[in-house]
Amino acid sequence: MGFIPSVLYARPAVAAPMFEMKEPEVIRTSKLPDGVRVQEIVEGEGSEAHDGDLVELNYVCRRSNGYFVHSTVDQFSGESMPIVLQLDENQIIRGLKEILIGMKVGGKRRGLIPPSVGYINENLKPIPDEFGPRRSLLSHANEPLIFEVQLLKVL
Repeated sequence: MGFIPSVLYARPAVAAPMFEMKEPEVIRTSKLPDGVRVQEIVEGEGSEAHDGDLVELNYVCRRSNGYFVHSTVDQFSGESMPIVLQLDENQIIRGLKEILIGMKVGGKRRGLIPPSVGYINENLKPIPDEFGPRRSLLSHANEPLIFEVQLLKVL
């Protein structure tokens, strides 16, 4: 059996097409003075939330290890049950308030909230109504939490 050099010749017409390479989308993380880390996933285009405003939002809360705790959006049906919160650190956890301030309606953010600005007492919102998620949340109050929020309205 001999060596056939014509087998090694590649025809340009048969070569795979070259695709244009796109730059990957980079989501930048900013760190706030109290340690909250925020990622802007989608920048909104509506009204901006300010300290003291009443806002309507959807959220997903997870522990820092990724364990699901609670959400206002049903993961199976996609149904949403938004909550209304006042951006007042005496009513909601301070870290969540800081994630929401400056956010525009239609925007989505992800934030890593350290325990020092998380559930420092059991009366701060949002607290799930169901026993299991409430227990999971409050029993791990000394862990960082991840909140993914979507601002729906500034009321």
